Amino acid sequence: MTFHDLLDRTSLLISGIGIAALVSAAGATTVVIDTDQHQCYDDQVAIPCPDPGDPFFGQDAQHEGTQPAFQDNGDGTVTDLRTGLMWQQSFIEDISWDDATSGAETFELAGYTDWRLPTIKELYSLIQFDGVCGTDSLSSIPFIDRDYFEFAYGTTRFIDHQEWSSNTYVGAVFDGQEAAFGVNFADGRIKGYPKSMHGSPNLMEARYVRDGADYGVNDFHDNGDGTITDHATGLMWTQGDSESAMNWEDALAWVQARNDESHLGHDDWRLPDAKELQGILDYTRAPDATGTAAIDPAFRCTEITNEGGDPDYPWYWTGTTHLDGPPDIQPAKAAYVCFGRALGWMEVPPGSNNWVLMDVHGAGAQRSDLKSGDPDDWPHGHGPQGDVVRIFNFVRLVRDAEESTGLLDPGSAPAGRLTLRAAPNPSFGATRIHFGSIAEGPATLEILDVAGRSVKTLSVGRSSSGAGSLVWDGTDVRGRRAAPGVYFARLRTGGGSGAIPVLIVR
Repeated sequence: MTFHDLLDRTSLLISGIGIAALVSAAGATTVVIDTDQHQCYDDQVAIPCPDPGDPFFGQDAQHEGTQPAFQDNGDGTVTDLRTGLMWQQSFIEDISWDDATSGAETFELAGYTDWRLPTIKELYSLIQFDGVCGTDSLSSIPFIDRDYFEFAYGTTRFIDHQEWSSNTYVGAVFDGQEAAFGVNFADGRIKGYPKSMHGSPNLMEARYVRDGADYGVNDFHDNGDGTITDHATGLMWTQGDSESAMNWEDALAWVQARNDESHLGHDDWRLPDAKELQGILDYTRAPDATGTAAIDPAFRCTEITNEGGDPDYPWYWTGTTHLDGPPDIQPAKAAYVCFGRALGWMEVPPGSNNWVLMDVHGAGAQRSDLKSGDPDDWPHGHGPQGDVVRIFNFVRLVRDAEESTGLLDPGSAPAGRLTLRAAPNPSFGATRIHFGSIAEGPATLEILDVAGRSVKTLSVGRSSSGAGSLVWDGTDVRGRRAAPGVYFARLRTGGGSGAIPVLIVR
């Protein structure tokens, strides 16, 4: 497709399809949305956000990611302006997983007939950790934006608002039951939920989605230096983990210590937030199904022995505090993500005092535990499924890959072709254009609007056969802010030219 073909296509998108298609056209397959957590906490109470070197520095609230933004379309649909996904505003009550899956085929809303049950990563993109799971509905705040989405607490148990995803668990939960993953927007967790309960279909909620079929599909690249870059999200991860478990405060301190030593050549690592960490789960893998952790084999996960004496894989801390329980203890928990079995102690049969350890929520679950304390105080777990209490969990580091140059490796460009990528894309203004070229010589990067008019030209100087990047700050040649819309970054080198769309959203 030529540059002018791209312009023509984008003009049609602007006039007829809207923001969701524009995000897709801009090539941003997975925009990781911020958790919307802006308050800092220690292991007991809310605190002023700490300074570098202080205890509890580097938690979720101290890293501002892409903030959530929605558009109420006035027709029963909501568009996520960051991911490009269009959502059903309401939800379907008391539906089985099978019916939720098949029902999407005949579901029609706002003139659209291509609705589907969301993947677990799509569904989790809606979660917001300014939510609170209190002791009842009156003391709670849903973990979803009530200004745009309909929500209702459960009538039997207020914490029952679990929405199905399309992802089935490749292992089994409880006593060998088939399960599908879902997000509980009442208590702020991901679990694998049995498809049937006591011989009858398990009825939960469903909310359909359309557009963005590639959202959440990782594009991992092994950089050969102990790091993995996910080109789908623009995040760089450590290939290995901490190799030992620690409490939440120590996990944050461990990250600071790695930055002090410029671990793997970088000093801006952080403890990932819940959405970032969930984004690298591989839901096609699980210990009982593949004999591996629920992660791409490009990563290394330390093998552990679990509470039942079996080989297993760790749970990993996030920097996200999970506000759960009575008000006086709500800040005491942090979210973790299970890359091994999400275990629980079940009394079989009930009342027998015969405790059996089993995978109750599936590898790929997101739960939470106390940030400090002694797990031996809960020998049979906690909660209705006896969730195993692990106050000591592992750590995997993350950073924003787009903040470094040379993201593309010299061998990533096929002979005679350029490679171009913008991150973040869409952006709120500034974006970094990464380029790779096999040709040496003068190079320029030009920003154009959808009419093909030049907005700004950035000089690259003489390009080498490797890779590089330049930042467009979202302004024109006169320093004025560019209006929201689609622009094109066109790179010209001795090896030819290429262009990619860049979406500015405000």
